[in-house]
Amino acid sequence: MKIKVPTGYYRHYDADFTLDVPGEGYGGWSQADLELDLSRTAVVVMHAWDFGTREQFPGWHRAVEFIPRANAICDKELPELLGVCRDAGMAVFHVVEPIGDYYKKYPGYMRAVQLAGEADPEPERIPVDESLASLQAFHQAQAFPGTHNAVDIQAGFARLDIPETMKPLGDEGVAATSGQLFALCREQGINHLIYTGFAVNACILMNPGGMIDMRRHGLLCSVIPEAVTAVENKETARREEAKELSLWSVSLFFGFVYRQGDIVSALSQNR
Repeated sequence: MKIKVPTGYYRHYDADFTLDVPGEGYGGWSQADLELDLSRTAVVVMHAWDFGTREQFPGWHRAVEFIPRANAICDKELPELLGVCRDAGMAVFHVVEPIGDYYKKYPGYMRAVQLAGEADPEPERIPVDESLASLQAFHQAQAFPGTHNAVDIQAGFARLDIPETMKPLGDEGVAATSGQLFALCREQGINHLIYTGFAVNACILMNPGGMIDMRRHGLLCSVIPEAVTAVENKETARREEAKELSLWSVSLFFGFVYRQGDIVSALSQNR
């Protein structure tokens, strides 16, 4: 089934060289009613994690300030969105962090492994010498996540799981690698992925199953802003400016920006 959905995009042209800042001549955010082929489109839930409470893992919460926003999205936004998408017959895929075996019980993961294999080939890595090890250690201790937070983060990942509201249903595809996600797309004829999850300027962008890898496979990669959050810093956190910049980046280099209300309304009207 094909439907029309209001579709956000950024008109990144033309620079106006009569202005002090030529880039301020760009057209900016625009919207058009474009066709969405539901048989070729899948919603991706990426890295929806059960982070545990701040009391359980205070160091994880100190280093990853977006956890409360992610929890709110999993509780309030994604259940409605996924419910409407499922009712409309859209494919729903889940991209997991390949740590432990919390995801291996799902039928959709077993299918992904049958289609693509257990793991993608490991890239060749440069040998780690004393200088590199020293720089890496300094970065972990002083930049992210901080030495005093590392133990809590390791403990949190050791019991990683999918939140109850986000668990895959039935045989929905579950991928731990880019190869597995591509295999699921190929099996179902999917050429457009609409991403939700965490975080839009980190894992969704560059982890296995993220936009960079899937664009290399030729897929269009879009996003729903209400269903994602971003890694913010001290200077951007108050207004979530890193998220806003990331939405522009997605629209410029990967696909489109769909408002959740528009998607839900369009799908609900075409049941």
